[in-house]
Amino acid sequence: MSENTPEISQDDLDAITHLNFEKEKSVKNRIVKDWLPRYTGMPLEKFGEYILLVNFSAYVRMFADKNNAAVFGGDKPMQAATADNITIINFGIGSPNAGLIIDMLEAIHPKAVLFLGKCGGLKTGKNHVGDLMLPIAAIRGEGTSNDYLPAEVPALPAFALQKAISTTIRDYEKDYWTGVVYTTNKRLWEHREDFKQRLRDLRCYAIDMETATIFVAAFKNRMPAGALLLVSDMPMTAEGIKTEASDKQVSANFADLHLSIGIDSLKQLINKGLTVKHLKFE
Repeated sequence: MSENTPEISQDDLDAITHLNFEKEKSVKNRIVKDWLPRYTGMPLEKFGEYILLVNFSAYVRMFADKNNAAVFGGDKPMQAATADNITIINFGIGSPNAGLIIDMLEAIHPKAVLFLGKCGGLKTGKNHVGDLMLPIAAIRGEGTSNDYLPAEVPALPAFALQKAISTTIRDYEKDYWTGVVYTTNKRLWEHREDFKQRLRDLRCYAIDMETATIFVAAFKNRMPAGALLLVSDMPMTAEGIKTEASDKQVSANFADLHLSIGIDSLKQLINKGLTVKHLKFE
């Protein structure tokens, strides 16, 4: 630095950093406010403060039928509907899509996000198709979540949201499993014995492709998030692997209950005026 160059103080550097952060945040806000309607076909003002995330458009249609609500996004990558301050969104399948929808929800910053997904049961003899799984944590095997937070940060749900789901399940006089879900990007892993042995060693109760990403991305974006998974197959054995026919049967027998519990769990928060506070990551 030459004698004529003014010295920059730490306060000045901090101020510059803050301005750059605020500028970047402003740009991101503009993008997500454009992208959320772009991907769902739903105007921002029609989104509720509580979000149900699902993998299938059939859940959106069921929600709309229950509430006489309009479905948006029939020609878009994602479909959505809103009723009673709850918006349901079919974001597709896989961890990249899971991260994308959480990022786009920054446009409205919901009070709670609940993922209703399907999973494979890993405890043969204990789990059964149709069981409900309330994950207490997720193992980050998918890779996408590494773009949000370091690998050492655990993928955890908002406890108060999981508690509300638990209470609602009991109100329905149903039971559920708690445990850890393994989230993976890998498909056709059912034919890899080394991978299946790793799942046994990790003592996971279920496997899916989105839960860990949703937990971590929501944590990064300071959104309270939880999940309720429906066991749709038992993939540790060849005869238990999901097919189109078996999945249709699962949806016909259990999807309505799955969705109803999700809706009522969020209504419990809404009607009781409960807040769902999340750990702050600074």
